Amino acid sequence: MSEGDTMKILRIFCSSVIALSLFFTSSFVYAAEPLKEVKSIVKEYYYPKAPSNALKSKTIKDLMKQLDAYSVYMTKDEYQTFENTIKMKFIGIGVTILENKKGLQITSIFKGGPAEKASLRAGDIITKVDGKSIAGESSEKTLSLLTGKENTKVKLMIFRPATKKTFDKTLTRKVIHLPNVEKRKLAGKIGFIRLNSFSDQSEKEVQNAIKSMPGMKGWIFDLRSNGGGYVSTAQKVIGLFPKATYAFVHKARQGNYQIYSAIKQKVQWNAPVAILTDANTASASEMTVAAAKDLKLAKIYGQTTYGKGVMQDIIPLSDGSILKLTTAEFFGPNLYKINKRGIKPDITTAIGKEVEKGHNDYLLKRLKNYKKLSAIEKNTSSQAISLKASKNLSWTAMKKSNVYLWQIGGVSRKITVKYSSGKKLVITPSKQLKAGTNYYLVVKPKSNNAKGVYSKVTVRK
Repeated sequence: MSEGDTMKILRIFCSSVIALSLFFTSSFVYAAEPLKEVKSIVKEYYYPKAPSNALKSKTIKDLMKQLDAYSVYMTKDEYQTFENTIKMKFIGIGVTILENKKGLQITSIFKGGPAEKASLRAGDIITKVDGKSIAGESSEKTLSLLTGKENTKVKLMIFRPATKKTFDKTLTRKVIHLPNVEKRKLAGKIGFIRLNSFSDQSEKEVQNAIKSMPGMKGWIFDLRSNGGGYVSTAQKVIGLFPKATYAFVHKARQGNYQIYSAIKQKVQWNAPVAILTDANTASASEMTVAAAKDLKLAKIYGQTTYGKGVMQDIIPLSDGSILKLTTAEFFGPNLYKINKRGIKPDITTAIGKEVEKGHNDYLLKRLKNYKKLSAIEKNTSSQAISLKASKNLSWTAMKKSNVYLWQIGGVSRKITVKYSSGKKLVITPSKQLKAGTNYYLVVKPKSNNAKGVYSKVTVRK
């Protein structure tokens, strides 16, 4: 089991980001003195090299403070909580969070969860848990405070920047159900698959999603805010790409650069792939993105990734506690440097526009042999679209055409088509289109001799 990273981004329903590897310490024989044991392991294996003062520390806590943010000492229970986050098993309060100097800042609220019922908001900062300040605490420690047994209570102190007020809330922990893989069919036969964590079954879940959507002309693989997971899973996810050869390059403190191969999968991507990234794409996710970039396996859309290119080993200690220690750095197959740099996308998009941009590019490729008509603007009060016969598309061809309304970044919208006087088609959406959304109105003649046409439709705000 390889855990590479516990990034600063957590899903506190709860979850964190990682790339993991199990490390055995059979060569070490110690009495129940974890400090000596930890010092010996850190001295020999910490990457790139342990600070000299760290090895003089009087406590494990002081020692860990002098290492990187991803190296953490955990009790057995804390590690179990941490491992459950990788497997998307959560009992918590139903939020995603980001570390903040004051504590933990909520980035999103899960519908129906304890946080939503307590009227917490994105942007709120958790400063205390059960009366204890969490400012400066490690992600793993905080995780263990927020999680717990189902139906137990946790008291939070919240600072709300919008109002500059501080208040207390007592929440009851609940099981938060979040699928590791989310999928849907977008307009124009483009399949969308989101992977939330590189858990031990992720590659199988993605394969099942691919099989469930036959006939797709392209795929959007969403790794935004995916903080990573198991390195072996990353090798398998990279193996979903038919042309993948290598997965990553590994550099430990004692060794040379070592190349690891992609693990080929039975079901693979069967059409072009666009990968989506953001500033919270980290660790095993970055391993996957770097392989795609170096080997030209997919086009990458979004923002530069987090920059977590170091790997942690999970080391069981003699007293039953756990040491998660940075032991190596990983690179893309062509030695693409990830750590502290991140991976730049091929196409940079505005935050929140990644799906729309990637999907738009796919749709334009599908429409490359169609004639583009003038753009159409509508508003929410009058959405019926009239299309008149012209030299670009004859009335005869229009009457024998299939008509589609493809939402850019969304699904095909149901429409009714009527033939009107003056050789016009009147296209009416079955449901009102939202302001700020964009579409392609596509007219595809059934005759092979007639060329199709399309027009971009914008619904004004």
